[in-house]
Amino acid sequence: MSDTPQPDPASPVAACAPEAAPPQAAPPNTDGIWYASYPPGVPREIPASQYASLTHYFDDCTARFSERVAYVSAGSPMTYAALARKATAFASWLQGAGVQPGERVAIMLPNTLQYPVALFGALKAGAVIVNVNPLYTVRELEHQLQDSGAQTIVVFENFAATLEAALPGTQVQRIVVTALGDLLGEGLNLKGRFVNVMLRHVKKMVPPYHLPRAVRLLDALAQGARAPHAPVATHADDLAFLQYTGGTTGVAKGAMLTHGNVLANVQQAKAWIGNQFDANAETVLTPLPLYHIYSLTINALIFLALGGRNILIANPRDMKRVMKVLEHETFSCISAVNTLYSALLDNAAFRQRDFSGLKLAMAGGMAMQKAVADRFRAVTGKPVVEGYGLTECSPIVSMNPVDIAHAEGDEAHPEGSIGLPAPSTQVRFRRDDGTWAGIGEAGELCVKGPQVMKGYWNRPDETAEVFADGWLTTGDIGMMDARGYIRLVDRKKDMILVSGFNVYPNEIEDVVAMHPGVREVAAIGVPDPVQGERVKVFIVKRDPALTEAALIQFCRQQLTGYKVPRIVEFRESLPQSTIGKILRRQLRDEEIAKAAKKSQT
Repeated sequence: MSDTPQPDPASPVAACAPEAAPPQAAPPNTDGIWYASYPPGVPREIPASQYASLTHYFDDCTARFSERVAYVSAGSPMTYAALARKATAFASWLQGAGVQPGERVAIMLPNTLQYPVALFGALKAGAVIVNVNPLYTVRELEHQLQDSGAQTIVVFENFAATLEAALPGTQVQRIVVTALGDLLGEGLNLKGRFVNVMLRHVKKMVPPYHLPRAVRLLDALAQGARAPHAPVATHADDLAFLQYTGGTTGVAKGAMLTHGNVLANVQQAKAWIGNQFDANAETVLTPLPLYHIYSLTINALIFLALGGRNILIANPRDMKRVMKVLEHETFSCISAVNTLYSALLDNAAFRQRDFSGLKLAMAGGMAMQKAVADRFRAVTGKPVVEGYGLTECSPIVSMNPVDIAHAEGDEAHPEGSIGLPAPSTQVRFRRDDGTWAGIGEAGELCVKGPQVMKGYWNRPDETAEVFADGWLTTGDIGMMDARGYIRLVDRKKDMILVSGFNVYPNEIEDVVAMHPGVREVAAIGVPDPVQGERVKVFIVKRDPALTEAALIQFCRQQLTGYKVPRIVEFRESLPQSTIGKILRRQLRDEEIAKAAKKSQT
């Protein structure tokens, strides 16, 4: 079909055909056992989507909820009707500028009103979205633009200097620049002008840049509003996103997610939640960046079908600013990660809030530590509902039951569980020898389902490496109990080998986090001439009086001998990804560099 986005010739999808795994004597006894644990009313399979594409989905949702507020940024609301109007105007401008269906459009924006306008506008133009972390270095941005072949980029002016330095060698032809105040109302009003002047000239947050070809977003929207929009017939098999992943474990690569992949994941989540939300609009706190697959699917897309109101937090690490925003807001839902929940709980103003209206707190992206989950429940009266996913699965793979009506009661799922496989999703665990593990036996988590990516962009070899006989291999070690609940043990590559025994960093971190003097923790393995590796932990203190001896003694009471940390290093902070996931790889690289330097002296 003429309007179907196609991969570059260098990466035909046919070249990404999965590699066959060793034949199985018989399927494992875990298949389908989770259905008996499904909440009432949740189907085993999702039906075929009523929507042909995400564009069709967006148009339907914005029409149904046109008068409701879709997003709030810096105290300024945007209704669904205004979002639809601006997104269509941006789509018209892109088409007039020469963007063809299937072209990649990069979006380098934080959580502001500009993000959904650019996102849905580009999708309506038939483009493939390349989400870009605004905090990327020149090298990282250059790689992603070159790898994706993006010819258009929408960038926040705070990061335009980085883009300027990264442009040589890329295919970028069109640049759209915007500032925080641009969409805080209709046109650039007094509030928007004031915000822009403050950021540029008072706070000095906009480094000088020179992009003579750049178009201001407000000008693009004005031009697009005067031009007719030509609807693009996108379909389920067409690419919707090149969602980059793997940057913490190697060169970042683009997961090819189709309209059908993402729509399936939205349907799976909707089927899981059922009709538990009120007919009134729910308000969801959105502190995680929308360019990340977790927040993109959960907040921007799933809540679209619920007519939800997203409170956008541009910088969740600025806790003072976050609490200032929340002074004037209430929310019924929140999605976050362990480190963000911990930071919120450390804030006295957050702990003193009225949580009677909170219905659902969701966690994903990294392991939820028991100590943090217990603190959240003690403060709010609500549990954190944990799930599991990955970029390659759009992202949801499994979810714990969401029983909003009885959220204050005992949890029905096992402690530490990441839930049951989503509808239309198959999960198995593979032993090291390639055979399937049984109930209660650890193995690498493997997934099949309509949400699983098409492959990696321009990387047929790496695509073949992660697929085995049609199953996506996740690199995560886990197991399933007799009720079908999944528990993760750890990342396969993060496992520590001490005297031949497997030690999982998640377990160490979970125990260390229970100590009241610990704010954050990361565990890694460091080389040891006798044991092979030994456990080292990096600690950010909550209690300044905490000592290495006290922490190790605490661990000895909770862990068997070979798991007890041998080295403790206290730090002011730990390296984190943009969603707050602690980067063990960076800590390991630092240790390797130190060891190499020491060996040279």
